[in-house]
Amino acid sequence: AEMAAARLSGSENRLVSLPLSRIRVIMKSSPEVSSINQDALFLTAKATELFVQYLATYSYKHGRGKEKNALTYTDLSHTAEECETFQFLADILPKKILASKYLKMLEKEKRDGEVREDDDEGEEEEDEDEA
Repeated sequence: AEMAAARLSGSENRLVSLPLSRIRVIMKSSPEVSSINQDALFLTAKATELFVQYLATYSYKHGRGKEKNALTYTDLSHTAEECETFQFLADILPKKILASKYLKMLEKEKRDGEVREDDDEGEEEEDEDEA
């Protein structure tokens, strides 16, 4: 049985591109996981690999990188934003924006926040009048 397991683990490594040791470390980082079955480790690694391939292929086919024969970060972030299947990745693959645009957004939020605080105070006064 040990020889079969050794042979299996040798062929498993060729079937999966991702390093199983790193996948094991990530899986063990979950407090609910105490031990990891070798088959579960292999299947998790293979499923992750297939998912990444699917994400990359989808993003390439639906992105602009195709014109340059390249997959770009923008293609990936657009997929995360637009495709329902990948929307859970939107926080991990945020749309890139220029720093100047970001600073303007922050300024606008700060101004809007100040306006909102004034509005809130007005509402509180109205509530007091009604009481």
